[in-house]
This record gives sequence, structure tokens and C-alpha cells, in this order.
Amino acid sequence: MKIIIIEESKTAALELTEMLQSAGHTDVSDVESLDRALRAMQRFASGETPVDLVLIDLDNHDTDGIAAILTVKSHREFEDIPIIAIAENDDSGELDRAFAAGASDYIVKPVGRTELRARVRSALQLRREMVKRMLRERELERLARKLERMSNQDGLTGLANRRCFDDTLIREWVRNGREDNPVGLLMIDIDHFKSYNDALGHVNGDVCLRHVANSIRSATNRPGDLVARYGGEEFAIILPNTDFNGALVVAGNIHANLSKNSISHPASQISRSVTVSIGAAAVVPTCGSTPEHLIQAADTALYQAKQSGRNRTESVSLPEPDMVRQ
Repeated sequence: MKIIIIEESKTAALELTEMLQSAGHTDVSDVESLDRALRAMQRFASGETPVDLVLIDLDNHDTDGIAAILTVKSHREFEDIPIIAIAENDDSGELDRAFAAGASDYIVKPVGRTELRARVRSALQLRREMVKRMLRERELERLARKLERMSNQDGLTGLANRRCFDDTLIREWVRNGREDNPVGLLMIDIDHFKSYNDALGHVNGDVCLRHVANSIRSATNRPGDLVARYGGEEFAIILPNTDFNGALVVAGNIHANLSKNSISHPASQISRSVTVSIGAAAVVPTCGSTPEHLIQAADTALYQAKQSGRNRTESVSLPEPDMVRQ
């Protein structure tokens, strides 16, 4: 583990280094000022050997020892590094200030070999425990983020799942309503998907769902658009700040992508490749409407697309905000 000594006296620094190295601490560096210490610590931190312990002589003429401790601890990347203060005597006032500044231990001059080894051993053990704790916390944070993603992601297609869809629609409904912006919604259903599964099996059916999901995902290009697997072979897209015509453009992109990808559908009654039916709707949220009204409108339009022969987009117009207010 790396130890750095802040000591203006080269003789004193060499004595401390020798005592530490004789105790098996081979990675020891010394600097005579705080500025050089901080540059060295930042250089070590950017590499593979960050500093694990700092020894500071409180009586350096170039650097006030208490201020040096405060400065080191003020850097976020150094705040967990233990600091041992080396004091001229055991004046309680100075030591109290050193501990208040962030020192974890102290040694009184002249520094004894046995005491130095014991203090350093204790401080490095503290450092090991801190590092282990930080690693555990980072791993727990990573797992928490992964679980959050999994809880909002459809495992088969990688799209947002129904839960994420519901939460996002409510959030966008409130946000766009506050700004008087429209929210567009597309409800998408794969045509004759049951026949596809019956003809090719569920394994190929899963492959088909992933291909369709990719075609739908690539039809949008804004970070705020949410593409979700709504359930089974049904998908949905939330389009914030998108009016009726904008929603129809995205629907057209989906049809074009599927036509280009040409996923074979041997059991389709309307095409040799996989197609979808889409219901489109858009509205500016108001106090007199709810997200359910938008879903119902898009779902009604989807039903009309199926009834009209599939492989097409139908739409349902919702009343304008001024009409709702009347």
C-alpha cells in the first residue's frame, strides 16, 4: 500500500522512510510541501497505485499542518484516506484541531520505531476496511441500477416493459400538459402472429418479436420517445411533444422498416412478410382528460386498422384543448 510523507526536513523524511521500509512498507514517497503532495496524490490516483496513508508534520514552516489536513480532506477523492499527524508535543489543543480537521491518529516527536509501526499498521487496516466498504457500496449501487433496469425492461426484446410504459406516460402527460404540448401515442400489433407461432413454433416466434422490436425502435430517433412492449405481440410508442401528423410519420417509418426487413410470414393472410397494424392518436393533456383517454383512442384506432384489412395505420382524433375546456 502506498504511503506519502509531507515533511520539509529531508533528514526527518529519510528517517521516517527507513523505519517504514524496514517494517515492510516498500511503497513510500516523501514531499516537502502540500502543493507537491497534492500533485503527487492526484498523479497516483490517476494510475493504479493511489495513496493509502498520509503522514503530515504539523510543524512544517512552508505549510500549516492543520490547514494541510483540511485541504487534503476537502478533495473528494482523498477524503477517505487516513492521515497521521506528527506533532512536536502532545499539546491537547493542537491535537484537537488536527482531529477536527480530519486526522485519524497522531505521533509525538521524536518518532519511535515501534510506535510508528503500530500507528501505521492500524491506519492501513482502517484504509483496507474503507476500501472494502467502498467496493461493496459500488457493487451494491451497480446491482441496484441493474435491477432497476431489469424491472423496467422487457427481457425478450430489450424494450421498455408495461410498467415502464405506464410510469412514463403519466410523467409525460403531466410534463407536456404543463407546457401545452401534445403527446402522441402509437399502439402496434403484429398481424396474424398466432398463425406465425402455429406455423413456425414459439422459438421462431420469439425471434420474430425481436426483429419487429428492432424495426419499431429504429423508426424513432429522439431520446425522449419511449418504445415499449405492451404485451404479447403488441407494442406501443409514447411520443412527447408530438402532434397527430408527427405520430403518423413515425407510424409510416415502422411500416417502411418492416417492408425493408421483409421478415418471412408463411401463414399470413395478407402478405408474404410480417406486417403490423397501428393505431395512432395525439392530444394536448388537460385537466379534463387522462392518459387512459389517449390509450383508449389509440386502441380504438388499432381495432379499426385490423377491421380495415390490417397492415395499415388508422387514427382517432381527440378533441382540442379549447373544446374540452368549453
